[in-house]
Amino acid sequence: MNPNLKWKFLFIVLVILGCVYGLVGLPTFPTSVALLKDNFSHQIKLGLDLQGGTHLVLQVQTQEAIAQETDQMVERVSTWLRSKSIRYDEVRRADDTHILVRNVDSARVPDFRDYLNQQFANFWDISPTAGDPSGYTLTLRGAAIAQIQETTMTQTLETINRRINALGLTEPTIQLRGGQNSNEILVQLPGEGDPSEAKRVIQAGGQLELRLLEDPVVYTSETDALSKHSGVLPPGTELIPGRVDTRSNSAASPEGEGWYIVSRAPIVTGRDLRSATENRNTNNPGQWVVDFTLSAEAARRFGPFTQQNIGRQMPIILDHRVYSAPTINGRIDDSGMIEGNFSQESAHDLALVLRAGALPASIKYLEERTVGPSLGADSIRHGVQASVLSLLVVMIFMLFYYRLSGGNAVLALILNLVILLAALAFFGAVLTLPGIAGVILTIGMGVDSNVLVFERIREELRNGKSAASAVDAGFDKAFLTIIDTHVTTVVSAFFLFLFGTGPIKGFAITLTIGLIANVFTAIYVSKAIFQYHLAKMDRQGELSI
Repeated sequence: MNPNLKWKFLFIVLVILGCVYGLVGLPTFPTSVALLKDNFSHQIKLGLDLQGGTHLVLQVQTQEAIAQETDQMVERVSTWLRSKSIRYDEVRRADDTHILVRNVDSARVPDFRDYLNQQFANFWDISPTAGDPSGYTLTLRGAAIAQIQETTMTQTLETINRRINALGLTEPTIQLRGGQNSNEILVQLPGEGDPSEAKRVIQAGGQLELRLLEDPVVYTSETDALSKHSGVLPPGTELIPGRVDTRSNSAASPEGEGWYIVSRAPIVTGRDLRSATENRNTNNPGQWVVDFTLSAEAARRFGPFTQQNIGRQMPIILDHRVYSAPTINGRIDDSGMIEGNFSQESAHDLALVLRAGALPASIKYLEERTVGPSLGADSIRHGVQASVLSLLVVMIFMLFYYRLSGGNAVLALILNLVILLAALAFFGAVLTLPGIAGVILTIGMGVDSNVLVFERIREELRNGKSAASAVDAGFDKAFLTIIDTHVTTVVSAFFLFLFGTGPIKGFAITLTIGLIANVFTAIYVSKAIFQYHLAKMDRQGELSI
């Protein structure tokens, strides 16, 4: 055998062995068909439509993030006016995008307007309040609203992605729905048959806020809290339920639920956190604390706030419930400590929630359904039947029309499918129902490539060339045509992957891998088989094609 041809077949054998390893792993002895099938099923990852699982559509309440920004602006403006000793009657939120500032000292109005224009002109419009000559209305700009919504959606998507990945599921699909559903997120979890578990993980910790405790008493009920304040809460405050912190002056049972009166404006939200870790309390080795780090922008406002409120409690609110109410023991800038009589486990849980990223806004479930494995099994069976049937029809046609050379094409097609499946296993790609359609299309493209080559060889033979020369010329002349068709199809698949949803991406991935494998099998492998056959054939013999 020609040494060059020998190296070609050695490379082909190595590729085949690598594919077998990718599909069934290292062989064990004794082995069995059942064991090989089990290994194969673990190597090929199936999508939601084939494996079954959970399908969720979430709606992010972006309006809450807008309201948070407005509440924080109320706190910033009030703090600045007090720090500059500027007289005013009231600063309050009129709605989610408007703030009313009443009766500002007319002599200090220029200072007030300069402060707003210098610090917040990109986010807020400032205008006089109709009917109030000394009042001003701050209106959140449309561009600022769009930016808050985009940031909220991006962070929510990243947070859900991190939390779902903690489940260890196979290639979950987590993406924005887009279009008119721009505030909705699609979550598909193959193999997760219990939606409640996924929902628990997604909403773990929920929306994070750090607020100031305005009343040191923790009340036993909402009615009790209102009655102590003559039925009206202090301005700028809110009543929130939660767990009782045993260090607080609590009227509630230590093991029960309590009600906290807290400031409406959060000092820090989930958007401001960068990291969190649990550590042993150096002052009390029997307890644990959670150390956290803030963004630079949050640190600029958090440092002065904590400096002014040393000794007061700052409830940590997760998903509109008080998780704990630690005391501010000193100034906190870009990093600080959360104390709350934590055990190691509870400190770890809180740090995990904060590290994964608290949701910047709450979510609502619009759609929830479970895809049963029986439906997936039917899809697999029908998809495999379609693939096998198409392959058989193609094999019969190639053998009938091209005789022994058709057998060459059949071997190339089979190897193409083996390489395709092995690549899916190696890269951890997910096989979906559209992916099976990509497999069938790959078979068609493989046949097309072989037909181009074989017809070129037939044409050269009709022109009187020898079998060896006809084979070389046929592959050389068909090569550019095959590359051209494959490249244009791969470019189309690339755009499908770039802009398509999960199932469409599965189709694009399968098609791309199949096309690349087809170039190798239809050109390299098929030509090597022809060359081996010609080396064994009599010089005057005819090529069966």
